[in-house]
Amino acid sequence: MLRMTKQADYGIVLLTRMALDPKHWFNASQLADLVQLPLPTVSKILKLLARANLLESHRGVKGGYCLARRPQEVTMAEIISALDGPIAVTECIDDAPGECSQESNCSIRENWQRINLAIRSALDGITLAEMTHPVTRDLVTLGSSEAESSAEMAT
Repeated sequence: MLRMTKQADYGIVLLTRMALDPKHWFNASQLADLVQLPLPTVSKILKLLARANLLESHRGVKGGYCLARRPQEVTMAEIISALDGPIAVTECIDDAPGECSQESNCSIRENWQRINLAIRSALDGITLAEMTHPVTRDLVTLGSSEAESSAEMAT
C-alpha cells in the first residue's frame, strides 16, 4: 500500500492552518493547540519544514514560524519531500545504479519511473492554497472512462 507517513500528513495539516493566515507568526504551542496535535510532534515538524525553507523561523519571546512563500507557491510534493524524503514508489526510481539486486534483469524499471513521475506530477499540481479549501467538484476515479467522469460531474 502506498501511504505517506503521519509526519507528512501532520505537516500538511500544520501548513494548511498557517496558510489561512499566511503573514501571521505562530509559535509551536499555538499551532499544537489549533490543530490538536502533541507539542513535541509539532515542534519536530516545524523544524524540518524550516530546514527545508518552507517556513521562516525567529527565536525569542515574539518569535515563531511563518510561511516562507505564498501558499500558492508551495506544492504538496515539496512538503512531502521535506518531511518524508524523495517521493519514490520503489527503490529503483533514482538513476543511481546498484539500488536493487534485480536491476540487471528488470524489464519494468522505466515503467516504475513513469508511475513515480505521474505521482510526483500530481502532487506538484496541488498547492498549499488549494488545500485550504474543500474540494468543490467530484474527483475522477481511476479506471473510469472520461465519458463516465463527465456524466458524473454534470449531475
